[in-house]
Amino acid sequence: MITVNGKEIALESQLTVMEYLEQNKYQLSRVAVEMNGDILPKYRYSEVMLKDGDRLEVVSFVGGG
Repeated sequence: MITVNGKEIALESQLTVMEYLEQNKYQLSRVAVEMNGDILPKYRYSEVMLKDGDRLEVVSFVGGG
């Protein structure tokens, strides 16, 4: 079980952060991810595996004026 933006989610299989974001239709160029209290650099999304107990905050940037 992981927590994403305050919501508990059960993972069906092992996923990287990148795979999770893609499966959940996040626009990768428009998000920032905090994992367990630390900002996760985009270049690490495809190498960091999610594990039980992880906490993610995914923030989407919205343009406008």
